[in-house]
Amino acid sequence: MRNVRWFNRVVAVSCQPTHGTIWLLAAIATPLLVTSGAAAQTSELTLNPIAILDDAMKTIPGLDGGLSSSLNILLLLTVLSLAPAILILCTCFTRVLVVMALMRQAMGTQGLPPSQILTGLALFITFVVMAPTFQRMYDEGIQPYATGEVKDYAVTWQRTKQPLRDFMFSQLEATGNWSGVYMILEYRGVDTSDPQELTRADVDMLTLVPAFILSELKIAFLMGFRIYLPFLVIDMVIASMLISMGMLMLPPVLISLPFKVLLFVLVDGWQLVIGTVMNSIVQPEATLAVTSSIMAGGP
Repeated sequence: MRNVRWFNRVVAVSCQPTHGTIWLLAAIATPLLVTSGAAAQTSELTLNPIAILDDAMKTIPGLDGGLSSSLNILLLLTVLSLAPAILILCTCFTRVLVVMALMRQAMGTQGLPPSQILTGLALFITFVVMAPTFQRMYDEGIQPYATGEVKDYAVTWQRTKQPLRDFMFSQLEATGNWSGVYMILEYRGVDTSDPQELTRADVDMLTLVPAFILSELKIAFLMGFRIYLPFLVIDMVIASMLISMGMLMLPPVLISLPFKVLLFVLVDGWQLVIGTVMNSIVQPEATLAVTSSIMAGGP
C-alpha cells in the first residue's frame, strides 16, 4: 500500500510543469509555428516557379549580365580547375605527347628527356596549334558575354564550344576515324544503320570527346610506329654484328644507343618529329575550304 502511494506521488510530481519543460515545449513549438507561417506566406510563390527564378536573378549579383568580383573569382577558379581536362581531352595535346613518348622509347634513352620537359614542350606546341581555335572561342563566346552583349548562359556556352567542336570534327574528317563516333552512338541507343543521315548536330559533346580521343590515340600510335622503324633497323644491325663477332653477352642496346642518338641528331630529329606532328593537325578553316571546293566541283 505504501509503495502504491509513493508511486502516485512520484508521477504527480513529475507531471507538474517546470521551467525546463516549459522552455523545451516552447523551443519545439516555435519552429513549427514559424515554418507554418512561412509556408502560408510562400504558398502562392511556390505555385509560380517563373516568379521564383525572376526573384533569384534579381537577388544574386551577376545574373543580370554583369559579374561581380566574387563571381569573377569563382568563375576563374572553376575554369582553372577544368582547364587541364579540357586541354588533354579536346585538343591535340594527346597526339603530341604520345608521339614524343614513343619516340623516346624507340631511342632507348630511358628517362631522357625527362617527362616534365616532354609535357612542357607538348603544352606549348598545343598552344601554338590551338591558338586560332582559342581565339575564335574568345571572340565568339567569351567576349560578348563579358561585355554584356549576350546575357544568356546557354547561348554563351553554345558559341564558346562551337569552335572546339569544329576542330575535333576536322580531325575526324581528315583521318576518317568515324568508327569511334558510330560505336559510342550505337552504345547510347542511336540508330547508326545509315551514317549518311547523321549530322554534326546529332553528335553531342558526350559522344564527340571520347571518339576524338580514340582517333588521336590511333593517329599517335601510327606515327610512333613509323618513328620506331629506323631505330629498329639499327638495333637489328647491331645485334647481327655482335652475334657474328661472338659477343653474345654484350647487350645490343648498349652499343646501338650512341648510333641512334647520332642518327637522330644528324637528321635534326626533334624538328622533324615536331614539324610532322604539327602539320598532321588540320585546322577547321582548311577542312571547310576543301569541303566547299569539293561541293563546288573544284579539284
